[in-house]
Amino acid sequence: MSDTPIEPGLPPSLRLLKVLVIVLMITMIGGVITVVGLLVTRMPNANSLRPTLPASLQMPAGATAGAITMAPGWIGVVTTDNRILIFTPQGTLQQEIAVSPIPAP
Repeated sequence: MSDTPIEPGLPPSLRLLKVLVIVLMITMIGGVITVVGLLVTRMPNANSLRPTLPASLQMPAGATAGAITMAPGWIGVVTTDNRILIFTPQGTLQQEIAVSPIPAP
């Protein structure tokens, strides 16, 4: 005779819940693997789409860049002295726009 008591099994509702949790876990693991696989196969050249900047921009004397933006065919630089400088993709100044700041109310 053994002194260890026989443990009863899980109630049917808990067995169902356990199976549902296991199925959900397997489904989520499969979903993560699928998403990672799609990202890897659909975007293999993501780094080749980066915009290319010219070696240098010919900034006017005293101008300090505050922000930069790029579009096909031009590069925009917002300066700290309230000007917008438009450059060609080769880095030469094409247009200069003076901006007057809006006063605070």
